[in-house]
Amino acid sequence: MTEQRDTRIKRLKMRSMRRGIKEMDLILSAYADANLAGMTTGDLDLYDALLEENDQDLYQWVTGQAATPARFGSLIGEIAQTFQN
Repeated sequence: MTEQRDTRIKRLKMRSMRRGIKEMDLILSAYADANLAGMTTGDLDLYDALLEENDQDLYQWVTGQAATPARFGSLIGEIAQTFQN
């Protein structure tokens, strides 16, 4: 059974809010609220994969403290812009 788009977006928003560290809760939930509804299926797949990553790694990528894997480069750039605004 395939997950409905609206159900998937709700799940991704919840996973964005319930991270391991508070900083990532705030960063990812702000990004999710602003962007998930307008994403393509491919974009949602990539964001879903990103949420599988370790919070400490994500935080370092978003803040520029560590190099972002090429796969997530543009997505992390968008998240960082949301975080800085």
